[in-house]
Amino acid sequence: MSVELSITSNFTFLRGASHPEEFMERAALEGLEAIAVADQNSVAGIVRAYQRAREIARVVGERAALEAADGPIGPPAPEGAPRAPSLAIANVPRLIPAARLTFAEGVEITALAATRTGWARLCRLLSKGRLRAPKGDCDLRLDDLIEGAEGLELILSGPEPAETARWTPHARRLVARFPGQVHLALSPRYDGGDAGRFDRLARLAASLGVESVATARPLMHHGRRRKMADVLSAVRLGCRVDDLGRAALANGEQRLRSGPEMRRILGRHAGALDRAAALAARCSFDLGTLKYEYPSEITGEETADQRLARLAREGLKWRYPMGAPEKVQGLLEHELRLIAQLSYAPYFLTVRDIVAFARERGILCQGRGSAANSVVCYCLGVTSVSPEIGTMVFERFVSEARDEPPDIDVDFEHERREEVIQHIYARYGRHRAGLCATVIHYRGKRAVREVGRAMGLSEDTIGALSSQLWGFFSTNGLEAARMREIGLDPDDARLRLTMELIFEIIGFPRHLSQHVGGFIITEGRLDELVPIENAAMEERTVICWDKDDIDTLGILKVDVLSLGMLTCIRKAFDLLRQHHGESHTLATLPPEDPKVYDMLCRADSIGVFQVESRAQMNFLPRMRPRSFYDLVIEVAIIRPGPIQGDMVHPYIRRRNGEEAVAFPSDALGEVLGKTLGVPLFQEQAMQIAIIGAGFSPSEADRLRRALATFKKHGNVSEMRDRFLRGMRRNGYDQAFAERCFSQIEGFGSYGFPESHAASFALLVYASAWIKCHHPGIFACALLNAQPMGFYAPAQIVRDAREHGVEVRPIAINESYWDNVMEPDGRGGLALRLGFRQIKGLSEEDAAWMCAARGNGYRSVRDVWRRAGLAPRVVARLAEADVFAALGLSRREALWEAKALAGDRPLPLFAGDMEGEGIVEPAALLPEMSEGEEIVEDYVAMRLTLRRHPVALLRPLLTPGSAGAKSS
Repeated sequence: MSVELSITSNFTFLRGASHPEEFMERAALEGLEAIAVADQNSVAGIVRAYQRAREIARVVGERAALEAADGPIGPPAPEGAPRAPSLAIANVPRLIPAARLTFAEGVEITALAATRTGWARLCRLLSKGRLRAPKGDCDLRLDDLIEGAEGLELILSGPEPAETARWTPHARRLVARFPGQVHLALSPRYDGGDAGRFDRLARLAASLGVESVATARPLMHHGRRRKMADVLSAVRLGCRVDDLGRAALANGEQRLRSGPEMRRILGRHAGALDRAAALAARCSFDLGTLKYEYPSEITGEETADQRLARLAREGLKWRYPMGAPEKVQGLLEHELRLIAQLSYAPYFLTVRDIVAFARERGILCQGRGSAANSVVCYCLGVTSVSPEIGTMVFERFVSEARDEPPDIDVDFEHERREEVIQHIYARYGRHRAGLCATVIHYRGKRAVREVGRAMGLSEDTIGALSSQLWGFFSTNGLEAARMREIGLDPDDARLRLTMELIFEIIGFPRHLSQHVGGFIITEGRLDELVPIENAAMEERTVICWDKDDIDTLGILKVDVLSLGMLTCIRKAFDLLRQHHGESHTLATLPPEDPKVYDMLCRADSIGVFQVESRAQMNFLPRMRPRSFYDLVIEVAIIRPGPIQGDMVHPYIRRRNGEEAVAFPSDALGEVLGKTLGVPLFQEQAMQIAIIGAGFSPSEADRLRRALATFKKHGNVSEMRDRFLRGMRRNGYDQAFAERCFSQIEGFGSYGFPESHAASFALLVYASAWIKCHHPGIFACALLNAQPMGFYAPAQIVRDAREHGVEVRPIAINESYWDNVMEPDGRGGLALRLGFRQIKGLSEEDAAWMCAARGNGYRSVRDVWRRAGLAPRVVARLAEADVFAALGLSRREALWEAKALAGDRPLPLFAGDMEGEGIVEPAALLPEMSEGEEIVEDYVAMRLTLRRHPVALLRPLLTPGSAGAKSS
């Protein structure tokens, strides 16, 4: 038996040179019984190793079942010869959760979580160290450990001879505090001095009264990663590999080793390997048994199920004041039964309570996700998408079969989401709530830049490589040709090695960031489930696992996301209420308005959510949407997945009657009927796999994970053979099966779930309805919600004017910080631009200016004197031509602004007395040409209300025109 108890993976960022998954695979091949992934002050990579161990166990189990039925599986044997024995991995290493703790006193300890209590203690210890340090750091002291280490096994790293005197008192203190839990590591250095080192450490262990245990302390799973380890060290230290010196690895020996190898290295101290195996056997905690307790959300005498049922039925009456259809009532009861069966009522209640808080504060929000577009969520107010649109919203065969956590994302106004986040922290406490992490991996340009510098390439070479990413990172074998095209020699040894390392580092974790909004909330202490640390942003705390890790462990998360269009729509609703007395919500907008669809068919969609891109505007006249479900398809179809899977043109041809709609079977016809036989949604891809190819629910779940949006390591192609065999077995044509899989494979790049598309389609309709019926209000709200979307303020203003909206310039006595609607004198509304459109002007300065305005300013100096603005701020106002209404040209106002006294005290009697003092003679300034005015408008505000700049060039661009003749 052999074990490894102190592995450093690449989640010890820029130190470990192998993935946790690679260590697990190598351990399985080497026959190790157990391994402990012990990253420095972190458990961030443990779940990756655990997931790979599960996959290995599954493969081993499936192979064992096949061999039990059909005999050993091996390579083809010659005719008449006996079959070769199985060459498969038969060993599944056990994962021991651990961390390598570094203390301020200079002591280093590998802490193994032997029990659930030990894991809780380890998480709290890491949380304490990380919460007292900035993001990415950990400040641990031995006193933190002395407070308690129940359930932990502690392996001390031996000191260097010169440090023994300082180290030993700390070690004796630990041994006295935790008798029987402390051990000393025997680990080789591979420098020729290991025999003497082992003897010295064995004597030290005896003097302390502790056992020695063996560990190779591997940094890599295989010796071939030595070069990568040196590159990572160079990146960490900010130097070239050639200049690493003693920081470079002396050899490639610091790798994962088998039992026989370790026995040979340890020599007469080989008993330490047996003691390590015995220690591993005492560590019984399995990450898979980590019991996650979601908040019970019980209030008063009601259980969570009773409270959810009550709120949902009350919401049904609110949503359907005239009585809900029988179909909807039946769906509600069915969903409530399913939620109770899977014990997910507390999750739905948490989401409902967060949404209720937002609505109380007037924060617009909208839920989406596989469970969000359900009758329950519609009745709870989580979503405003009616369940009667006929989409596949709740009945998810995979989740039911796999007991998969529900998926609800809630989008909030991007300007006010922080209020919701801080409410969650305040309600549950920071010891019970934290944001997920996002692992930042090496990708394209970062890999080229950092590896290139570490390898000593010139900045010119690095820039040339970065500019050709698509060529170099393709699989078409054109790298050498492209290198020659940009003047590089592909046969240069240093450049060739650099390219190999760049390819190898792709996918390596670089550091942890925070998830955009995925909250983990627990009933008990979150810091006993996973360590908590500070985020870069103030008042934010995060855990070290990302969304894939928590999915693996079955931990629920609540996604609190932000969306700029919700800010725009809420501001538009406020303006409608203020100026027209109309009160609207997302759920009460007049449905299926033909004028809205007419506008979209004309591709008149600048600023409209999701359909404002050039690709969407090109597609809208071809799609010709006439119903809400058309918008659902419109949102989903112009995506990289459907485009790469060649789904767009077949769908349009079938929609326009140019191609017959045919299905290879009735079963698949039910799946693809509403999308005319073309798979457009992730749900359909999974149904094709299950119904057409005979995938099991677990296989369909793996396919779904491979199809996940923005998946970093897509592996859907691995399932190609299984899919094609299943389709053939079920009688489907080979060409059809391959076409189906190529379409499904497109989702590996980006595929959209139908439930998300339905939620987004509602925002498409809402924003289009406002633009169609109230273009001025829509433009005003859109400008006040900037920055967002595809279009700059100049394009938004131009579009509003083309729709008949009168747009008025920024005026010192009329404008506010926000853009506003004001009476136009003809019974309508005009859009008055606000001070926020001026580049470099702060909201605080605008607030002072508006507060001191009174009955109006009369001059540039009046603004400076009464509002107390700095002269440079007044000059910025003058540059934006805000004094035009006072009869001052831009140059005149700027001349006066430049003459202000700066920071000198105001002159005597300048405050209230008129006609006193010396009056400076008026300056005769040349008038600006129209072209100069337009240029200054763009410089100051990024837009102009004068003619389009190209209009000035029209005489030159169109020879023979009237303008050209007159010029």
